[in-house]
Amino acid sequence: MPTEPRTEPLSPPKSPPAGAADVDPHRKHPVDERLPPARMFTSGLQHVAAMYAGVVAPPMIVGPAVGLDTKETAFLMGASLFTAGIATLLQTLGFWKIGARLPFVNGVSFAGVTPMIAIGKDRGADGLAVIFGAIIVASVLGFLLTPYFSKLVRFFPPVVTGTVITLIGVSLLPVAFNWSQGGDAGAGDYGSTRNIGMAALTLVVVLVLRKLLRGFLQQIAILIGLVIGTVIAIPMGMTSLDAIKDAGLVGFPAPFHFGAPQFEIAAIISMCVVMLVCMTESTADMLALGRIVGRPADERTIEGGLRADTLGSAISPLFNGFMCSAFAQNIGLVAMTKVRSRFVVAAGGGILVLLGLCPVLASVIALVPLPVLGGAGIVLFGSVAASGIQTLATAALEKGENALIVAAAVGIGLIPIAAPDFYHAFPEDLLVVLDSGISTGCVVAIVLNLAFNHLGARRSPDGERVEAAPEPAPDSAPVAQTLT
Repeated sequence: MPTEPRTEPLSPPKSPPAGAADVDPHRKHPVDERLPPARMFTSGLQHVAAMYAGVVAPPMIVGPAVGLDTKETAFLMGASLFTAGIATLLQTLGFWKIGARLPFVNGVSFAGVTPMIAIGKDRGADGLAVIFGAIIVASVLGFLLTPYFSKLVRFFPPVVTGTVITLIGVSLLPVAFNWSQGGDAGAGDYGSTRNIGMAALTLVVVLVLRKLLRGFLQQIAILIGLVIGTVIAIPMGMTSLDAIKDAGLVGFPAPFHFGAPQFEIAAIISMCVVMLVCMTESTADMLALGRIVGRPADERTIEGGLRADTLGSAISPLFNGFMCSAFAQNIGLVAMTKVRSRFVVAAGGGILVLLGLCPVLASVIALVPLPVLGGAGIVLFGSVAASGIQTLATAALEKGENALIVAAAVGIGLIPIAAPDFYHAFPEDLLVVLDSGISTGCVVAIVLNLAFNHLGARRSPDGERVEAAPEPAPDSAPVAQTLT
């Protein structure tokens, strides 16, 4: 019986180095385009607005848990903004073999929150010193491991990347829902009709702006929607100007503010596990972003991106910051706005650095109420999931066991979302991985793809039997045109 002719290469095509121009020497790839300064700033500010709550949330949780007062916790938040900016600049601009050179945003990883609380609980500054020491060691080890970890890219064909991208979007949606309810489950107005109504209004405003506006204004519809939502929220008493009044003009995060790093074996092992989780999620995010911007992430790109991740995480504790990793919510913003320039995100990194150095500016961004941010987040995070579904459409799910791979990986990846206490009886060290649906779903997709498409029957990613299993190329599937 004749088989369909193959349209995909049998080996991964050699992609140009990260940051290289398109084949046409007279036209830059959209990723490398430099926009006018005004557009660069406003688009970069939009990225900052989308990620701000995610950057300051971990220090807001960890600070009080280790015994810091309000002033010291605020200092920790400023340091996290500053170090997130440095890590983002490393990713977008890069140097030597460091940086993905994609519109890739870095910030404080949520994966480390639970282990950091366990390490430093009620120990105050000493607890933070132990946390920072563990992060430095784990980051250095991660940096050395990067050349080997990046080779895993060949195990990320469309059936795997589409599954992981979908899980990224779906895993982020509960964050938007929590913001829409008010963000603090212990607050008296959590889930009130006022909060949810404000989130719904912001969502409608963003959708209407996307429909009516054209050109650059359409690209910053999220930012305009956040401004409109905040202005409406002020007379309703949903935001306060007190934060601006109490904020200082200058506040440099002095190195080793909480003391010199301390090194404890148990803490180091715990943060090494977190580092592996962060590297796995960052790899998936780079593959997702590469497809969206039309520059598929090859092994060299991922290696550079992971180097920036780990270097940024190693530098971060020097300025009192935590471990840095990719921020998937900003991938949704790139997909929605179609602004693919890495220099726009670099401008956002510069803004983050300024916010870390100028508390009064940071407090202005903090004026945006969480319900307003939640309404916009539904669109942003939903865009990531939609991108994953489009990638899965290229994975030949009707052939072989690809549909089964997706079903099992998505099902297991959704467990932490649908049943947060599902793994409550497992050891805490395992929860670092199991509580991340992205990580568990990614591991399951990779293992099942190897089992069904490489071992035994020796099938290709399309489900066809082959004499020798080809190495599937993550960038062999066409890029979703509607997102580019």
